[in-house]
Amino acid sequence: MSKEAFKDFVKKNPSLVKHVNDNSMSWQKFYEMYDMYGEDANIWKDYLTVSTAIVPEVVAANRGVGDFVNYFKNVNMDSVQESINGLQRVLGVIGDLATKSDNSVSSIIEKPIYKHMDD
Repeated sequence: MSKEAFKDFVKKNPSLVKHVNDNSMSWQKFYEMYDMYGEDANIWKDYLTVSTAIVPEVVAANRGVGDFVNYFKNVNMDSVQESINGLQRVLGVIGDLATKSDNSVSSIIEKPIYKHMDD
């Protein structure tokens, strides 16, 4: 069996992508199974039986924008908000320290370096 035939088989059965993305199988193992048993073997029944709800997710996972959207679906917005609040507090403290150091530097009276204490 050729690689092109395997690619066509994968295009016909997008549920295989889900198993590779879950790290339960690899493309190499799928190809070896395809090469040994062909398309119609019973070995595929565990990998090709997919509910209709999963197929759109698998198809979306193949798209660049779909990956981006799926990434943000899994983001916990509460933890993002906590991180932003923590960052704002840190920046506020740094800003306060910078302001205090600017005020203390400007309050130092500069003396000429050529004068001595008793001049």
